[in-house]
Amino acid sequence: MSDDLFPGFDSHWIDTEIGRIFARSKGTGKPLVLLHGFPQTHAMWHHLAPALAETYTVVCMDLRGYGWSSAPKGDAKHETYSKRAMGRDVVQVMEALGHVHFAVAGHDRGARVAYRLALDHPGRVERLALLDILPTYHVWEQMRTGKVPEAHWGYLSQAYPKPEEEIERDPIPYFEGLMRQWSGAGDLGAFDPRALHAYWQSCNEPNRIHAFCEDYRAGATRDIEADEADLAAGKTIQCPTYVIWSDYYLVSGPVGDRKQPLDIWHKSFAPKATGIGVTSGHFVAEENPGATLEALQAFLAA
Repeated sequence: MSDDLFPGFDSHWIDTEIGRIFARSKGTGKPLVLLHGFPQTHAMWHHLAPALAETYTVVCMDLRGYGWSSAPKGDAKHETYSKRAMGRDVVQVMEALGHVHFAVAGHDRGARVAYRLALDHPGRVERLALLDILPTYHVWEQMRTGKVPEAHWGYLSQAYPKPEEEIERDPIPYFEGLMRQWSGAGDLGAFDPRALHAYWQSCNEPNRIHAFCEDYRAGATRDIEADEADLAAGKTIQCPTYVIWSDYYLVSGPVGDRKQPLDIWHKSFAPKATGIGVTSGHFVAEENPGATLEALQAFLAA
């Protein structure tokens, strides 16, 4: 159904180390890969991707475990859904489509994949845009010190199979509830029904519910370890980096960190990052696509 959201885009099934990754592509300019967040799919980019494809070769892919991509079973050490492993998928997809170097824009979980990719493969990523996140280690630090509630991070990262079994009893209301909670208006009015259909198709499948939980288990373990190792080594992102944050989610909402998000990135992985806040709930690409697109275009063209 999300075909209608991406007119003129080609569809690809690309073999990777964990199975097939689904992607769409369009354009003839410099390559740009767009990475979605939780609990969404590549469909979240439907407002921005067609406009960006007028200037860039745009690739929208479903992360492993999401959308139409393969959803392997997690492993005991939670490596399968680490952002490092997901970053390797991005490299394999882009290489299969003929792109060795590329720009990356990611939202939510996709932005966590994006900054890990930029740290692990600095020669690959030419420009990096991070939409509405703070570093993973920082968010867990805030939660574990009681400064903000663990909420869905703590719930989804519980040991298998507790969250899976509970969510599987009635999955759509659970994921709808999260999206309502994180939206600026507290409802789903900003979302195209076709995009919501794509999200609920993905959320309503046991293997993908398991993948979502493993994504968060990896966040609580492997991803923190990777962040802390790079912090200890003084490793930073080498390419130009741009941060777009929502005034609701990162500044006054459930993340609860009222420092300017740029300050946190400057003190961790992106000392030279620039950025801008937009009036929106967490889903900036869908709730305020105009401001998000304008900011992205300005950064990518700089």
